[in-house]
Formats: sequence, structure tokens, C-alpha cells
Amino acid sequence: MTIILTPYWSDGVQKLKIAPQAPAKPKHGLTPPVLEDSIHAQRCLAQLRSKDKSIEKYIYLSALKDQDPEMFYRLCLEHMSEFTPIIYTPTVGDACLQYSHIYRRPEGLFISIKDKGKIRDVIRNWPKLDEARISVVTDGSRILGLGDLGVNGMPISIGKLSLYVAGAGIRPSSTIPICLDFGTNNEKFLEDPLYLGLRKPRLTGPEMTEFMDEFMHEMSVAFPKLLIQFEDFSTDNAFLYLERYRNKYPLFNDDIQGTGAVVLSGFMNAAQIACQASGNPLSSHRILFFGAGSAGVGVAMQLMSFFTLNGLSVQEARERIWLIDSQGLVFDGRGRLAEHKKYFSRKDYHGPPITDILDIIDYVQPTALLGLSTIPGAFSPAVIQAMAALNPRPIIFPLSNPVRLSECSFQEAVENTDGQVLFASGSPFPEMKYGNTTLYPGQGNNMYIFPGLGLGAILARVTSVTDSMVEASSLGLANSLTKEEHSMGLLYPQIKRIREISAHIAKEVIRASQKAGVDRSTELRTMTDTELLKFINNKMWNP
Repeated sequence: MTIILTPYWSDGVQKLKIAPQAPAKPKHGLTPPVLEDSIHAQRCLAQLRSKDKSIEKYIYLSALKDQDPEMFYRLCLEHMSEFTPIIYTPTVGDACLQYSHIYRRPEGLFISIKDKGKIRDVIRNWPKLDEARISVVTDGSRILGLGDLGVNGMPISIGKLSLYVAGAGIRPSSTIPICLDFGTNNEKFLEDPLYLGLRKPRLTGPEMTEFMDEFMHEMSVAFPKLLIQFEDFSTDNAFLYLERYRNKYPLFNDDIQGTGAVVLSGFMNAAQIACQASGNPLSSHRILFFGAGSAGVGVAMQLMSFFTLNGLSVQEARERIWLIDSQGLVFDGRGRLAEHKKYFSRKDYHGPPITDILDIIDYVQPTALLGLSTIPGAFSPAVIQAMAALNPRPIIFPLSNPVRLSECSFQEAVENTDGQVLFASGSPFPEMKYGNTTLYPGQGNNMYIFPGLGLGAILARVTSVTDSMVEASSLGLANSLTKEEHSMGLLYPQIKRIREISAHIAKEVIRASQKAGVDRSTELRTMTDTELLKFINNKMWNP
């Protein structure tokens, strides 16, 4: 879909209005005599596969989505495992780094701190106010593991919304990618003549919060049926704005809640396999987190559900989780801690600081090691072997994105556990042969969760996204594996089934919203599960 910028005047100032223009059907003679969709699909795939660099594939697919969105999404659905690493992780990381250099055309909404006081006017430039249902909002301050990228973070919002369309059938015209520009502390971008954002240090503190209050209010007024997904805010602000707005508007934070839900799902399946091997009860697991930022603590919060679902109290669940940050084991006696780390800070350790991960593993005796640190190679062969020495089927999840920031590779995990590792990563790794067996790495990709969670929240017209809805999305994913997928040792279902998975998750999310009393589509309450699932599938847009 092409974006047209039309000049208009307001308060004596010339402005630009964004207006999408659907490609008109060409008149006879303006296309080749034979242009069949099925053959053209083959042509598009051949052009894509002729590119030898992932970023060139990204640029090609961005152009295809702009010029022929139905073909783009059709191919995306038919070749999901091939397209996902291009339109999202890991390639989207490179797309963000190079965004100001590969920029082609407007796509999305940019709102800067200079718009404070008149955010309403900017928002109302969006051409399809009545159609908007889902927006992914980032401020570019903590993009993947790449840090502060400023407005170069816009491809994150664009990519996530492409996955909403492909994975859950949200209409493309119902999506709004938004990047909030508070400046950047990235000196490289500030000195780059092609950088597209404000050339000023990043704003934080009360003025940013005043901006966010205005932004959220005006969004709710302009888009009364909109669900907002916060994405890649810095750790402190991610927690701050989730708590500030979650009970006032329909929104969730994918880094905190989505990541937590997808990891919980994979962990539930891994934990069952591990306990079958060890003979220990599910409640005996001990989880060690390497990385204590917003994603790490968000996942830890979500994994408490694993223990409470298996009979432990909230306090007992919290005691099954340990955190490691840049200074080592997180414990009360260490001194001042960031607010978000205090909940899991150990109160039962009173010795000197433990800084070496091997020493911490020896002290904690974990059954599971999860990495959300963005420190490549942090899970060294010695670390992996230490986990294997403690557990017949060690659970090792290096979850940092993109691939080059992963704590270890699938091959390293397999070779240092004699093939016994239960593995899931944040970015994709290839399957591998080990002995006479083909082993498949799990990928704890948020795209398993957020499309179905978002679809369910939209269809139920929720007033807020509750913890029970997020937990329901996780359980829905965990229970979606087929017998064949279980026999393959998979922790997550095959991504090619994403529409089926998303529909199942949406059903569970809608039921959870009804139990929580936050649903406004009350007519869905009378439907049976079969009727509700049919309703959900009928609502999905198909290219």
C-alpha cells in the first residue's frame, strides 16, 4: 500500500497529511498479457532468494509489502519459517541499525517530544482513524540487544505488526506502527548526517512522563477500539509505563509480558521432559537467570506461574528463582539495587558477593539456566558442562537477540551435554544431526504469543490486559503441540501452524478476559468453545 503525503494548512502552518492509496487495478494493456498470481508468486520468491544478503532480502520484502501487500502476506503465510527471520529477528536488528540509510518511504507515525502539547493534531493525521485496532509503540531506547537506536527503532514496530497480520489475521489497515522520538544518546547516530531523528540527548524523567500521559490519553480518544503494545523501552521505563497505564488502557508490554509468556510455555514442556529423566517432581525445579533487565525480570515474574500451577505458594515460587546481573548474584546484603530487581533479590544468602557464574551454579544447583543478558558466549562450554553434570536433561535457554548476542549456540549446547540439552533460544538456530538423531532447537520467539494475545484482546474488546490473560496465552501455546511435534522432542510447535496456534491462544485469552470481567464483547460469553473458535477464524483476514 502506497503512502501519499498531502499538504494542508492548519493554524497558518503548512503540514503533511498521510493518506494510504490502495494500488488500483491496472487497465488492460498496462500489464503483461499473462500475469497469473501463482506464477507471479514463484517470480517473487525467485527474486527474494536471488539476494545473497539478509538486509537486501529485508529491503525487497519491504518494497513488496508496499506495492503488493496481498502477495507479501500470502507468501509470508506459505513460507513462514523462511520469512520470519527476515521481517523480524534476526534481520530486523540490522534493519534498525541501517534504517536511516535504507529508508525508502513513510510507513508509520513519528511523534517527537517537540509535539508535546499538540500530540492530538499529529495522531489525527493518521488516515484511517476508525479502522485502527492494534499499535506497536517504541521509543527506540533499547532495541533488541542493540541499545539506544532512537527513531531507527521504527522497523521493530513495523515488523511486529507484519507478524500480527501474518500470524493472527489482523487487517493491515488496522495496524499503526509508532515511534516516539525523545532524542538519542547514540553518538554515532547524532553525528550521522542521514539520521532521521532529533539530534539531541535522550529526554527522560518527569517531562517524558508528561508526554506519555498526553500521548496515551490522546490515543485512547482518537482510537477507542485500539490495543497498544509497548516495545523496546529501556528497562526502568518499561516497568514504569506498564504499571502506570495497564489498568487504565488496553495495553501490554511485549518485552516483559510477551517474553515471559513464551518462555513459560517452552519451560513447561521442557520441565516435564526433565522431570521424566530425573524422577523429581515438577515443583523441584530451580531456575537461574543470567540477566536481570526488564526482559529477565519479566520472564522471572511469569515463570512463578509454573510453580503456583504446581501447588507452591507465591512465596515458595519466588524462592525457586535466582538472578545474576553484571555484579553477580542478586541478594539483599549486596547493597543498593534497582527497584525491579528487589522482588527476586535473595534474602537467604549472607556471604560475600559471588560474581563468577560457575560459582553461582555450584551454589544454586539449578535445573534450568536462562540467558537474557545480550552477552555472547556467556554460556561457555564449562558452564554448559556444569549444568549437564547436575542434571540428566539440563534446561538451557539462551534467549538474547539477535543471534550474535546469544549466550551460546545450539551446537555448543548439544555438544557439551552429549545431546541431552533441552534448548530454546531467542533467535533461530538450524537443526543438527547428533549421532543418528536429528535434534531440533526450540525458539522462544514472542511471535508465538503476541499475535494470539492481541487478537483475543481485540475481539473481546478488553478494558485492560490482565495477568490471567497473559498466563492463558502461555498455557494455550504450551498445550498446542501435536503428537508428531511431541515425538520430535519439540518444546514449541512448528511456526508454519501459526494461524492455528494464534486462534487457539485467542480463544483462551478471550475466556480469561471473561473470567476477569474486562471484556466488552459480552455476546461472546454465550458461545461454546467450538463456536468461539469458529468465530475467531472467521474474523482473521486472509490475503
